[in-house]
Amino acid sequence: MPPPWPARRSIISVQLLTQLGLDLGLSLDRCLHGTGLTPVHLTGLNGEVEAACELQLIANLVEALPRVGDLGLQAGRRYHLTTYGAWGYAILSSANVRQAAELGLRYHGLTYAFTRISLNVEGAVASLCFDDQALQPALQDFIVQRDMLAALVVVRELLCSRLPLLALELRQAAPADVSPFIAAFGQAPRFGAAHNRLGFSADLLDNPLPRANPQLVQACELQCQALLARHQLHQGLAGRVRQLLLQSPGQLADMEQVASQLHLSSRTLRRRLLDEGTHFRGLQDEVRQALAEELLAAGGLSLEEIAERLGYGELSNFIHAFKRWKGTTPGRYQRATTAFGQPPAI
Repeated sequence: MPPPWPARRSIISVQLLTQLGLDLGLSLDRCLHGTGLTPVHLTGLNGEVEAACELQLIANLVEALPRVGDLGLQAGRRYHLTTYGAWGYAILSSANVRQAAELGLRYHGLTYAFTRISLNVEGAVASLCFDDQALQPALQDFIVQRDMLAALVVVRELLCSRLPLLALELRQAAPADVSPFIAAFGQAPRFGAAHNRLGFSADLLDNPLPRANPQLVQACELQCQALLARHQLHQGLAGRVRQLLLQSPGQLADMEQVASQLHLSSRTLRRRLLDEGTHFRGLQDEVRQALAEELLAAGGLSLEEIAERLGYGELSNFIHAFKRWKGTTPGRYQRATTAFGQPPAI
C-alpha cells in the first residue's frame, strides 16, 4: 500500500519544524542535515519540498532531542488553520463540522499529516483515527503526537471553542511525565491502546460553523484540486514524463522525444505508463491543465497569451479544453482562485 501522503508538499511545515529545532537549541545545519535543503529554501512562502525532506528533518529532531518526551506536541501546537492555505480556508468556510471533516479528509494530501486520518462514527461517538502503520517506528511517536494535536487545534479554531473529548487513545507507551499531554489535550490519554484516536460526541458533526461561506468553499475547493494535481505531477515514471513535458510548454514533446530522454523505447514507455494506470496523451493534457491553472493564478497574461504559451492555435480551443478540465471558463476560474491568494508554483 502506498504511503498516505503525496511525494511533495508545501514548505511551510518544514519551516515550522526548523523553527522548533532552533527554539530548542539546535543549529540550522543540524536541523537540515541530510534534507538537501539550504537556508535559502526556507525563505520562500510558496515553495514545495519532497515529503522525504520533511521526514528527514523530523528524524533529525527526534535523534537530537531524545529527552524531550513531548516533542511532537510542541510541534503540533504550531499548526493553525492559517498554516494550511486553501485547505484551511475551505474547511473554515464549510457549513457545518461534518462538511468540514469530509472536505478536509478528501484533500488530506494538502495537510502536513504523515498518518492516515479517517473519521468513524459508532453510535453517539465520532472518532478521528490516526493510522501510523506506514511510518518508520522511530518517528511514530513524534508524528502521531504532532498530527493529533494539530488536528485538535484546527477543530478548536473551527468551533471557536475547546472540543470536549470522550476518548483519547495513543498506541505509544506511557511516558514518565504525562502532564504535557494533559495540558495539550485537556485530559490524560490511554497509552498502549490499539489505535490512535480522538473521540467526541457525534452530535457535534451537525453543528453549524460561524464563518460558513458557500461561495468561498467552492472557490477554495477548486484551488485544492489544482494543488493536489501539482503534487501528483512528480510521482513515478508518469511524474518524470510530466517533468520533461513541463520543460517545453508551448511545444510539448512527443512520445518518441520523451522516450529518448528517458532512454526507453516508445513501446516500453507506453507499457510502463499503462502499468501506472495512465497514458502519454493524458499526461500531455494534464500538463497543459496544470500550466493553465498556474498561469491564470499568477496573472499578468491575457487569455490569448496563455493559450499561445500552451500551444493552442485558437483561444476558443483553449477555452473549450479548460471547460472540459474544470467545468468553468478560464476567466471565471482566474477570478475565483485570485479571490484569496495565489497557489504555489509547480
